[in-house]
Amino acid sequence: MNYAVPQYLEAKRTVDTRAFSARVRDRLLAELPEKPRILEAGCGTGTMVSRLHKWGVEAGTYRGVDRSESVLAYAREQREAELNAEPIDGGFRVADLNVRFEQGDALSVFKGEDADLLIAASFLDLVPIREAFDAFNDALKSDGLIYAPLTFDGGTIFQPDHPADREIERVYHDHIDSLPGRDVRAGRRVLDHLRERSGRLLSVAPSDWIIRPRAGAYPANERAFLATILEFVAEAVGDHPDADDWLHIRRQQLEDGVLSYVAHQYDFLYRTAES
Repeated sequence: MNYAVPQYLEAKRTVDTRAFSARVRDRLLAELPEKPRILEAGCGTGTMVSRLHKWGVEAGTYRGVDRSESVLAYAREQREAELNAEPIDGGFRVADLNVRFEQGDALSVFKGEDADLLIAASFLDLVPIREAFDAFNDALKSDGLIYAPLTFDGGTIFQPDHPADREIERVYHDHIDSLPGRDVRAGRRVLDHLRERSGRLLSVAPSDWIIRPRAGAYPANERAFLATILEFVAEAVGDHPDADDWLHIRRQQLEDGVLSYVAHQYDFLYRTAES
């Protein structure tokens, strides 16, 4: 399952926009200092920079890290153009927010940064949760913030119903869980893990992805996004006896503009402990 594809990451922007919890976002913005030092783990195509700008974060610094240089190259070019930003050494400036993207491992590269905020969007189901929070804690100042929206939590729903839905979902989730560091129930694991830490969970809310057609058409580029989700499922279920019929029907439903999809997720805002 290769998520590091600019076309996929860009196609899900409108899906993410609908999914973000406004309550968790508003608490985040209320807690941020005037000129925050921001880090992002797994920044992808940099869409969070655009969101921060839209949400009124217009001063400070942002440093996004991702493992894929091709995705980062896209982020640098597209976000600078989209935001009509001013080029600066190593990045660009939007209002008074200095932005740069770099390649690296987000669980090791941020150590000792002393940042105000670390963002981990659609990230905590991809990595070991305890290791991630330990690394994030090392990257933040005392009582820093961790904003982890769109954390998957083990619900994959396609509509209309198909007799094999439950079995396909089981095989799909089992495949995800078999991959190193992955956890299909990451959302509830995060809730459990944060009770063990000495900081404070400031806000949590559902942030489900929901895609549905309107009069046989999908908004923006969401048909392509949903087609990619079906390919992820196909890769996971392989030659399972139910796979061919299920996938054939789902692809036809997508083509006909009648397929809907839900993925259950959570948004988290957590404050680390004061030293």
